[in-house]
Amino acid sequence: MKKLLSAFFVLAAVVLHAQQITSPDKNLVLTFGLSAKGEPTYALTYKNKPVIKTSKLGIDLKEGADMLEGFTVDKTAQSSFDETWSPVWGEEKTICNHYNELLVTLSQKAEKGRYINVRFKLFNDGLGFRYEFPEQKELTYFVIKEEKTQFAMAGDHKAFWLPGDYDTQEYSTVTSKLSEVRAKMKDAVTPNASQQTFSPTGLQTPLMLKSDNGLYINIHEAALIDYSCMSLNLDDKNMVLESWLTPDAIGDKGYMQAPTQSPWRTIVVSDKAPDILQSRMILNLNEPTKYKDVSWIKPIKYVGVWWEMITGKSSWAYNDLTSVKLGETDYSKTKPNGKHAANTAHVKEYIDFAAKHGFDAVLVEGWNEGWEDWFGKSKEFVFDFVTPYPDFDVKELHRYAASKGVKMMMHHETSGAAANYERHMDKAYQFMVDNGYNSVKSGYVGDIIPRGEFHYSQSMINHYLYAIKKAAEYKIMVNAHEAVRPTGLSRTYPNLIGNEAARGTEYEAFGGNNADHTTILPFTRLMGGPMDYTPGIFETKVSVYNPDNNSFVHTTLVKQLALYVTMYSPLQMAADLPETYNKHLDAFQFIKDVAVDWDDTYVLEAEPGDYITIARKAKGKNEWFVGAITDENARTAKITFEYLPKGKTYLATVYADGKDADYVKNPKSYAIKTIKVNSKTKLDQKLATGGGAAISIKEEVKK
Repeated sequence: MKKLLSAFFVLAAVVLHAQQITSPDKNLVLTFGLSAKGEPTYALTYKNKPVIKTSKLGIDLKEGADMLEGFTVDKTAQSSFDETWSPVWGEEKTICNHYNELLVTLSQKAEKGRYINVRFKLFNDGLGFRYEFPEQKELTYFVIKEEKTQFAMAGDHKAFWLPGDYDTQEYSTVTSKLSEVRAKMKDAVTPNASQQTFSPTGLQTPLMLKSDNGLYINIHEAALIDYSCMSLNLDDKNMVLESWLTPDAIGDKGYMQAPTQSPWRTIVVSDKAPDILQSRMILNLNEPTKYKDVSWIKPIKYVGVWWEMITGKSSWAYNDLTSVKLGETDYSKTKPNGKHAANTAHVKEYIDFAAKHGFDAVLVEGWNEGWEDWFGKSKEFVFDFVTPYPDFDVKELHRYAASKGVKMMMHHETSGAAANYERHMDKAYQFMVDNGYNSVKSGYVGDIIPRGEFHYSQSMINHYLYAIKKAAEYKIMVNAHEAVRPTGLSRTYPNLIGNEAARGTEYEAFGGNNADHTTILPFTRLMGGPMDYTPGIFETKVSVYNPDNNSFVHTTLVKQLALYVTMYSPLQMAADLPETYNKHLDAFQFIKDVAVDWDDTYVLEAEPGDYITIARKAKGKNEWFVGAITDENARTAKITFEYLPKGKTYLATVYADGKDADYVKNPKSYAIKTIKVNSKTKLDQKLATGGGAAISIKEEVKK
């Protein structure tokens, strides 16, 4: 229930002295002020330790006087707010939204009194602030040359970073001091289907930092709407990060019409790493859901025709033609290559497997015409999203899946041709409705068309949201791959049920992810929303599926189980092949049992880049699941059960790395045991190198 706790209003013609607010728990202090030049500034401390030193705010415009200096404070207003709300799906059934607010109205007298607002919201877990541009004669239409928001660090922090790029986040995270970024940048930029770096010290958000005095700091943004994605450029002499927006094809960084506002700039901070993972501040900075009816939005556990193509065992393409044209190539007259996985008989095998083991849906990639001739071609008219290959019977598979109680999951690879996708979108979504599909995995592989645009520019940000809102008209859930990294919009548009926007499991077949990869992603990529990471790979040697591919999965089998708990998503895939799961049905049981929607989440221990242990309570059930993972170093996880109701005994099934397990030498060694636990139990669980542990907990049934 919303409660407006307090509000007061302060008027001042010119205010040069500082304005301050504190977080509800008094640990965080936000200070706003103006420099002698009339430059807006802010600073942030946590328990008297500097988080952000005095940093400048402002917007540089393409035409006319900029909005960087010459400001006076017209007025300020402070208020407090406290509510509890329930997400459609999430890591908790209820979320506390409690903050103190400072609203500052700034005017530029030299520009005929042109004015803007800067709004600060200070939570117990961090700070969110944004620029607001009210409707006014002196500022209606304007073009942003650059946003000049600074984040001045209080030291040379340890950073977990990705190279700044307008097109991709699919890089391995580098761990280094900020001062080492420049020296490590060249090696950090590895090849991708589409990429455009912008600076030798450019960094992406979410950016995770750790100070020498023990503060954990995360910088990101929230509610990215009708604005370009923010990266950061590091002044490595002064340890100042400054916002760097993604440009369009002609170099402009934002076309604005007042009244409007920027996304929130977010700083999550604590002296405890688990607090970072439990922060819901970014969700809180987004608006409540726009939908009155959300009954059609359901978390999903699925299998799919996917990993066999990723490994090279099978093919997306029906044949081996080198040139095909949308609507002109007659596939019935072409010779199949014999490796096409999305054929009716094979898909029925996946449907049978899903039905047998209680999975919700089956994803099929490579079902539609056009896959032979597009990758790397900058070709606009590749797919129409409704025309299947000759060996894929849409109607029969709809009938067969429905008879088994299984949904089909659509795949729309746009080939980066956003305009083409919008051209076909209504027809494609209606085709889904007509054939029993209620969720879609969309992809944006390759350079964006219109040519010259970037994946994270303002026009593409608008495209991704357009696709989500249009899908909602057809009651379709969206899982967008290669799109912009999330900023909490799943609160407002909960049919955005998944995103990729990072190196997922597919890279295990492309050379591998580092063993510490999934101990970092929850502190970075997952801060803005869940990731469709596609875990569950049991056959860790890719060569078993494709003798020409010597890659291997950089985890143990048990760590793959633990990822279903530590890598939160309401959309979880059992990504390996059915025949492999059939060889390990005892371990596969955990994937069958684990929930995808939660009542509560407890981060038991965590350190970015090293380890994470999380416990969660299944939505509406007396069942709990625990996941513990480590990096390349073996360790002992300290697992407690304090979250269990007191006075009751539960049965815990522990899936553990075997005594001789090692993610390189012996990844498939595991052991399963059942123990009795209660709220006082403490378990020291050994994790192998690159390993993990997974535990399912159910109430003991007395005979």
